[in-house]
Amino acid sequence: MESLETQEGMKATRMSGAEFFARARSRLTLEVPPALTDDTIAAKRGDLDLDPSLWERAGVKATRPAAVLVGVVDRTEPMVLLTQRNAALEAHAGQIAFPGGKIEPQDASPAAAALREAWEEVGLDHGLVEPIGYLDVYLTFSGFRILPTVARVAPGYRLALNRAEVDEAFEVPLGFLMDAQNHALHSRDWKGLIRRYYAMPFGERYIWGVTAGILRNLYERAYLEDGRSL
Repeated sequence: MESLETQEGMKATRMSGAEFFARARSRLTLEVPPALTDDTIAAKRGDLDLDPSLWERAGVKATRPAAVLVGVVDRTEPMVLLTQRNAALEAHAGQIAFPGGKIEPQDASPAAAALREAWEEVGLDHGLVEPIGYLDVYLTFSGFRILPTVARVAPGYRLALNRAEVDEAFEVPLGFLMDAQNHALHSRDWKGLIRRYYAMPFGERYIWGVTAGILRNLYERAYLEDGRSL
């Protein structure tokens, strides 16, 4: 008998763009969660959500608000827009990421910050992006409280990469990323602690860590029957 996740993964691979956007609009909102700016509020997701007890042992605290753009391109087969960070960057060099960064005082909202960062990093025109709603606040070992903005991206976009930050931008099928059978659990040592994390290898692309964790949150919010995180 197929597991619930297997059944939901099969539904995910068959869901059209129209079906995905309709479901996302029904389950997500652009109401900013208080946990984004109040670090006394426990966030639902983060680098250690598979091992919550390790937060205290790790001795880190996430306090800096940030936003990323989870851009779903409205093609016949919906795709997710991702970037590969510049290999020479000091932090997270060469890793696969969403466009995004810290929220600045001039940003009208976390969604506005995500759109600004997408423009600065890859030249994505704001007029081609429709923010739909936020996922859960995601805490990182590097100290950020990230609010992912799920958005519809019109398929006719053209990019101009900021080579100081991004080596490449590419698309991955949403159906692949939303199939729970592709959500592998890996582990590695981090300062003497064994950290478990999601990974979603796609061909030569190794999608893991924060990016995979946010995609897992999207799966749980948009594809599980109750629309809530596990």
